[in-house]
This record gives sequence, C-alpha cells and structure tokens, in this order.
Amino acid sequence: MTLLDGLGIDELRERQAASDLEILTMGITFTVYSDGENIDRAWPFDVVPRLIAGSEWEQVERGLAQRLRALNMFIDDVYNDRRIVADGIFPGELLDDSVNYRPECQGVSPKFGVWAHISGSDLVRGGDGHFYVLEDNLRVPSGVSYVIENRGVAKRTFPELFQQRRIRPVDGYTDELNKLLASLAPDGVSDPMIAVLTPGIFNSAYFEHSFLAQRMGASLVEGADLTVGDDDCVYMNTIQGLERVDVIYRRIDDLFLDPEVFYEDSMLGVPGLMRAWKAGNVGIANAPGAGVADDKCVYAWVPDMIRYYLDEDPLIKNVPTYRCMYESEREHVLANLHELVLKPANESGGYGILIGDRATPEELEAAAEAVRQDPRNWVAQPILELSTAPTLVDEGIEPRHLDLRPFVLTGAGSYVTAGGLTRVALTKGSLIVNSSQGGGSKDTWIIDGIADAAPLARSRPEQSQTQSQREGGS
Repeated sequence: MTLLDGLGIDELRERQAASDLEILTMGITFTVYSDGENIDRAWPFDVVPRLIAGSEWEQVERGLAQRLRALNMFIDDVYNDRRIVADGIFPGELLDDSVNYRPECQGVSPKFGVWAHISGSDLVRGGDGHFYVLEDNLRVPSGVSYVIENRGVAKRTFPELFQQRRIRPVDGYTDELNKLLASLAPDGVSDPMIAVLTPGIFNSAYFEHSFLAQRMGASLVEGADLTVGDDDCVYMNTIQGLERVDVIYRRIDDLFLDPEVFYEDSMLGVPGLMRAWKAGNVGIANAPGAGVADDKCVYAWVPDMIRYYLDEDPLIKNVPTYRCMYESEREHVLANLHELVLKPANESGGYGILIGDRATPEELEAAAEAVRQDPRNWVAQPILELSTAPTLVDEGIEPRHLDLRPFVLTGAGSYVTAGGLTRVALTKGSLIVNSSQGGGSKDTWIIDGIADAAPLARSRPEQSQTQSQREGGS
C-alpha cells in the first residue's frame, strides 16, 4: 500500500487548491524585492510531502548536533585562546580576511560557550543516497516558521494520513526555542523578559519574526523600542514606562546592531547594546560575531574542527570543497571550472554562484579572472547528483530537485527539528529552490516504524539524477 493510495490526481489537485486558499486566508506570506518595491506573496506549498524514515533521521540529528557543538567551540576559541590556530589546524589568516569576524567580540565568552544558538544547515542528498551538509547558516537563519505552518496545512490536507502513520511532530520547536532563550538570561533572573528584535515590517522575514514572537509570548520590538540605561541594562519602552529586557532574539545583522560600535548611521539597532551584552546584563541570540563560522571557506575546515574539538569523526560529511586561497587547489579549479560549482565565500541567496556546465565561455572566463583577483573569496565544489522527490505540477506528479534545511537549537543541550524546511524547484529541470525565484516548499515527514520511507510515496520514490548543485540560499 502506498502513502497516497486511493487519491487520484483530481483529488490531489482539489486538496492542493484547498491548501492554497488556506495559506492565502491565513496570510502566510514571504516578501519579494522587485524593482525597488516590496511585494508580499502567498507562501508556495506543494501538498505532496517529502518522506524520510525515522531510523535514517536519527543519524542526521546526531550529526547536526555534533556539528554545531564543534562550530560553537570553534567560534568561542577564535575570539579567545585561538588554540586551533596555534596548533596548526586552522589558518589564522582566514580570520584576518573574514568579513564576518568581529574584533569587538574578542575576549567575550557567552553563556555555555555558545555563540550560534539557532542555526540552519542546508543538506542535500547525493547520488549515493547519503545526506551531505552544503552550508551552515549561523547568523540569522530564517525559514522555521514555514516548517511549522507547512505542517499545520498538511494536517488539515491529509488528516487521515496523520492518523495512519507515526509522523514526528514539529510544533514543539517554539517551546524549545523559548526554553533556550530563557536559559540565556543573566544569572538570578527566574522569569526573563524576552524580545524578538526585528528590522521592521519591510524585512523579507518579518512574517517569521512576528510568528515566533507570538508563539513564544515574547515582545516583538524594533530598535527604537529599546534603550540602554546608565546601568548598562536594556529596557523596553512601554506605556507603563521602562521595562527591563533580559534576552534578545535578534533578527538583525551584526553591523546594524549597535551604532556605537558598528555602523554609526544604523537606525535598526540599539546604541549601547554591545556594552550591555559584554557586561552580562542581556543575552543575545545569536551572539554578535557568530557569523565568523558562516563562511564557505571556513566550512571546508568543519570536519577538522569536529576531530580537533570532539575527538570524533564527522557523522555527516561535507561536500568536497576546493579552497582557491591555496595555489594547488586554485589551479585545479581554474583548469576544471566547466565541471565545478564556483561560490563566493560570504554571499547568500544564491548570488554570485557559477555552475560550470551551464555557463557560457564568457562567464567562465569572467569567473576565472575573479578567482585570480581575490582567491580567498572563492571556493569550488564538484557537480553533485542531487536527489528529487515527487511533486504535484501542471503535468501531474513529476520529480523535482530539492534541498533540506533542518534547524538546530544549541545551549546547555541540543534540539534538532524533526525534518525541516524542504525547498523544491517547481520548474522542470531547475535547480533554483528559492521561493523568490520560483521555488516552493514541502512538508517534511519523519516517519517512524518503517525501514525506508521511499515506498510510501505514490508515483516514483525520491531518486537521484546527475545535475548541478542547487542555486539556493538563506
């Protein structure tokens, strides 16, 4: 018996139409920046779920928790003792050239030694059937609200399937996030005031900011709503007066956080916030400076970090990566550019990526020159065999390329979402999964009690096809 046995294509289309209407009615949106305008669009959702066996997911969970432990130890180390540099495991010059390294954070060690409390690592399944980490998002990763909303829509779309199958829940995430944030409060605070700091309604992830604040019972604030007092504590302006804020879940990039320390003309941040954080009077998640490990060059050393800090082998592998800062690897990249994916070290959203087998000769030459001019800014990876999954499209149910972003919470312990945000390229043959560029999403079902999730799918199972890497981003 297959998962969607008994549901014909017409019935699936009816349920897709119902889910689309529900998403529109509930106002589940994302923002697209186009021609200088901010356009809110309904969240694109494919009703055919992505299926992963619980037994397989347990290995992924352990691997992600392991990876984030090592990454946080690395961040804490590079802002303090730099043992990994002194021991010759990691090149110190990468830190000097990093656009995300914050000298202002030197000597700070946040609670639990954790800097990246909320992370989203992008995974792809290769032609060998195994998951690989494509990149780590450690600054202000977005998308978890859609994981939760996708599940709510899926439950109402296929209520009978949730009764028949042991599908792991995802709606406990906000409770876990709330507990994590509360644990970051200054010592002695038993009932902390938590605030979600947003750039405002015109930010592309504003839906998520308001969603998480509401689910946690936290205050949704902008920079102008907060002030730092003479006592180096953070206060929120309320109609009753000033109220102390103990923890800030910031959704603003480092350089806009505090105009006293970073961009002087920033209207998004809070003057004095860094002083309050360094004094231990407010917890900030993610901590300023966490983005030093959110670098595609640094990514290449994560397996070494795991071995160095944890004395363990990585449970999830990296995609093999050529570091153009090294002459031998750079020469290999330049000689084989037509067979590789070239990425800038610190861009996101798919910007700047060149896929060799799809590039024109002129594009290849321009990319080669960019590598020669600034080798540190470029890495290259082999063209992968990316997996596909059954997807409802105009032509029926057909395979489409996808990736997966699980979310990991790290504090005194670790929590990994059951699945994550599956992003799917809805256009045939496309590798672009970003919703702003025509991509969509699926609910991700981690199913217990089965050896293999693939036979549960109606139509063809998740499969691999020889294609280039996806052009996605955060």
